[in-house]
Amino acid sequence: MKAKFTLIGFLFLLIVGSAFAQKNEPQSIISGKVSIAKYHDRDELDKMQKGQLLDLYNERIEVIVKILPNIAFATKPGVTMSTLGIPDTKENRKALEDNIQASKTYFDSTIEFQRKVLPYSDKSNLIAAILFYEETLKSLHTYNEFNRN
Repeated sequence: MKAKFTLIGFLFLLIVGSAFAQKNEPQSIISGKVSIAKYHDRDELDKMQKGQLLDLYNERIEVIVKILPNIAFATKPGVTMSTLGIPDTKENRKALEDNIQASKTYFDSTIEFQRKVLPYSDKSNLIAAILFYEETLKSLHTYNEFNRN
């Protein structure tokens, strides 16, 4: 009975220990949702309700916040520091984690502000902003044309 209890206790500690073990998988520089499902034209946007436009606006902000600050490294998810030849040191991993957290904090506070204030915006200004953001995102497809590598 005592051996059975010891074995169960050991297995429990082994399972708990593996669950809390650090994962050494390289973290992507750009993660999460970084694309939009559809680009729109002015006529489509004119037909939408303001609530739909607010959602589109916020979705585009999210993609831009995740990609543009890191454009010198990557424009798509899946690129890690290791794939770029950046040493996988504790300091570099911490810097990346801090950057990801700062982006998340910025995005969350921006969205909180947008939810409170953006509904007061003029519909035509909202449409213009969405079209501008979409053109900015489309230009990411041509980014490699500027890179001489």
